[in-house]
Amino acid sequence: MLKAHSLLYAVYVCLIVSIICGALLYYATLYNQLNLFYNTNESLYIHNQSTVNFALGNPNNESEIVIDKGLGISSFFQNKQYGLLSVLLTQTEMKNDTVSSAYLVGQYSQPNTTALHVVNLSKTIAFSGNVTLKGDLYLPSENIAEKYLDNKPNNINLKGKKSISDLYLPKINEKCKEIFEPRKTRIISLNSVEKKNDSIYTNSFFNETLEIQLSSPQLSNVVVKGNFIISAKDSIVIKKNTILEDVILIAPKITIEDGFQGNIQVFANENIKVGKKVILHYPSALCIYNKTEKDGLISIDEETKVAGLVFLLSDNLLKFDKNRIEIKEKAKVLGTIYCCGLLYVNCNIIGSVYTYKIAYKTNSGDYVNCIANTSVDAIDRPKYFMELPIFKEKNIKYGIIKKVL
Repeated sequence: MLKAHSLLYAVYVCLIVSIICGALLYYATLYNQLNLFYNTNESLYIHNQSTVNFALGNPNNESEIVIDKGLGISSFFQNKQYGLLSVLLTQTEMKNDTVSSAYLVGQYSQPNTTALHVVNLSKTIAFSGNVTLKGDLYLPSENIAEKYLDNKPNNINLKGKKSISDLYLPKINEKCKEIFEPRKTRIISLNSVEKKNDSIYTNSFFNETLEIQLSSPQLSNVVVKGNFIISAKDSIVIKKNTILEDVILIAPKITIEDGFQGNIQVFANENIKVGKKVILHYPSALCIYNKTEKDGLISIDEETKVAGLVFLLSDNLLKFDKNRIEIKEKAKVLGTIYCCGLLYVNCNIIGSVYTYKIAYKTNSGDYVNCIANTSVDAIDRPKYFMELPIFKEKNIKYGIIKKVL
């Protein structure tokens, strides 16, 4: 005969067993749901990356929808012009799940072995001091003259073929000029932009581009990242304590203070002045399109580093001497320099130089048609480096410069 407390123990045991079984079933259900979640996200990320690769291989398609009927996944991509660069936007969806990504895209052009291209408007180019030119040379004359300046011996190292240059520089892609045309953007003040974490101004590239028009020239002690144009009617002065990433700046005159670091595209009509020990990360651009009779100037001070493009364009080629790019001692440029005017160099350049005339400046005067104490290396530029698209080329391959989302 069973006692009452034995029956109670049996009930307790059954209750414990049922709780354990229920917990195991709940755990198994959660595991299956979590596994399904990860598998779904993995499929979304794989399809999103496939869409990115498809978009890079079809650059002429501004937008397209790619559908996988078997898995019920749909992907959308869009190419959006952003300054000199292109932004690739992709979204992949399945039911209620979405994966989005955004990339700054550049061009892999044909291997550019041009080190120096000087238009055939001048006399023989003279060399002075320590000069290294690695790559093909297009000069007014194949003869090399020597000039002795600064009371120093000449040490000239040339590696590459020499050819007679044309009367014009390689033709510019017309899209470069369109950037300087009037824009159809929504103009707002800086105070009207909502801050992220009460400190950072951000705007996704999936949103429309916002143009912040400054009420005063100085841009100081702010953090601005993403899909913004910062403009002014007269001038912009970027202070050292400002943080700018993937931002476009547009004004007639733009000054960058000593010690600034950032990743920016700068577009001006009159002058751009970059201070000492500034670092402009890749892909950055300093661009002037001078359509007036005024002087155009890009000035890069000592120990400054620019990765991307330095570009000065003018329609008035009869007065090209009014346009100047001046790059001072111990500065470094990684990328392309294109100058419809006088280029003063005393620096190291990893990339290509295109100019109407080249010159060297000392305390005693200017020496036109002279390159001195300068290194231009078009051969050893990094393999990851992609040119900013200033030339219109055929058979272009597109690649990712930077992930921005």
